[in-house]
Amino acid sequence: MQNIDALRYPIGEFVYGQSYTPEQTEQHVAAIASFPIKLTELAGKWGDDRLDTPYRPDGWTVRQLVHHIADSHMNGYIRTKLALTETNPTIKPYEEGDWAKLPDSLLDIALSLVILRNLHQRWATVLGSLSENELQRTFFHPGSQVTYTLAEQVAHYAWHGEHHYQHIYRLAQRNGWA
Repeated sequence: MQNIDALRYPIGEFVYGQSYTPEQTEQHVAAIASFPIKLTELAGKWGDDRLDTPYRPDGWTVRQLVHHIADSHMNGYIRTKLALTETNPTIKPYEEGDWAKLPDSLLDIALSLVILRNLHQRWATVLGSLSENELQRTFFHPGSQVTYTLAEQVAHYAWHGEHHYQHIYRLAQRNGWA
């Protein structure tokens, strides 16, 4: 049995409070732009047996992960737009674990893969157009009581996509599906 932390955080935990160069942000935006295709190529043709397999003991299934990513990234996109159009808006947190138990988390992942492909095209277009000054715009997260810059949010969502991609990829490796 693998270490549960290695299964939970296959690429390590995200480190908050960092600053990012324009080149790093450009790489993060590129990762966000390419993520949906990468995820679709990995799991887009899997059957129910694989999609309904948890990526770790007591973890979400691949199906739940894919729907969670769509939920999370929709929220991230809205937070980006709020930060660009308001002064340090307070965003609305949500209970991701509860969302993953709702009936739509049992649907075909193709629905969320289509959302992600279109959403990420729009999101990357907005993010790729931002100046260094705009990347310093902020929003306040009342759950963590922290104000985040858009540059940090971009880095976080690039990490978030890869984090969950690695959950699925490493499950596939362990089970001989890759």
